[in-house]
Amino acid sequence: MQQMSSCFHSIFGIIMAPHPIIQAIIDFSAGAVGGTACVVSGQPFDTTKVKMQTFPTMYRGFVHCFVSTYRQVGLRGLYKGTTPALIANISENAVLFLSYGLCQDVVRFLSKMEKGADLSDIQKACAGSFASIFSSMALCPTELVKCRLQAMHEMEASGKIPSGQRSTVWTAVKTVLKTNGPLGFYQGLTSTIVREIPGYFCFFGAYELCRSKFAQYMGTNKDSIGILPLMFSGGFGGACLWLVVFPIDCVKSRIQVYSLSGKQAGFMKTFLGVIRAEGFTALYSGLTPTMIRTFPANGALFLAYELTRKFMMEAAGA
Repeated sequence: MQQMSSCFHSIFGIIMAPHPIIQAIIDFSAGAVGGTACVVSGQPFDTTKVKMQTFPTMYRGFVHCFVSTYRQVGLRGLYKGTTPALIANISENAVLFLSYGLCQDVVRFLSKMEKGADLSDIQKACAGSFASIFSSMALCPTELVKCRLQAMHEMEASGKIPSGQRSTVWTAVKTVLKTNGPLGFYQGLTSTIVREIPGYFCFFGAYELCRSKFAQYMGTNKDSIGILPLMFSGGFGGACLWLVVFPIDCVKSRIQVYSLSGKQAGFMKTFLGVIRAEGFTALYSGLTPTMIRTFPANGALFLAYELTRKFMMEAAGA
């Protein structure tokens, strides 16, 4: 009788478990919702970050850049590049979390673990790092357009491009195609991948570690820690990511923005050029708005992702 009951539960579990394709769709959709929440909550700070990274001598600091942008262009100036940012974050996070789920299975296979077995926080960090390679391919083209739109006013003011150009998504896309062709959208891809691999190791590792500590303190499991601890864990993961990769992100932004005015040097030449001309601290221009942005933006990202994923898993009968 006990054997029959055990057999029944095994068969029922197989029937009720979501198909791998359904699981992939759930991860993809939840990642897309999370990406949308991230942009809506953090776009003004991201705009300020890009402006300070690409033109560090033009602003005295975060508040000066934020206020100057608002006075010059209004609120819409702080949301410049929102359309490509939405496309970038939706595509990046959809691919990232889809790949994250698949890469966890790869880590289980390499670790000779059973399918569906719980991974350690470090193992999940490795899965996130590997998944970032795939998300970089989806992110790079849209982030290039976003960065150019965000820094268009400064490019005109510094004389790097003629003034009076219309700064719309379509004009930015046409300029890339006309100047560099389709491959022009992948300027800064190397920098993006170099940024993402260590960045997302820290991102997912810190997120999972923080959730584990909250669960341990509260005497519950990681899925039941509540909304505020979940959002704090997401923000903490984002803070760890940016502290590690910010200089790389600064180089990437310069490559993508400055290539608008002509041929731009590669990653190492740009990196060394910034250090020689402006000093190492220039690579951290824009860190303040980034750290202010990271807690609400990444908290919203993981909250939206986890809630959407939980809802869709329940709807799928998992």
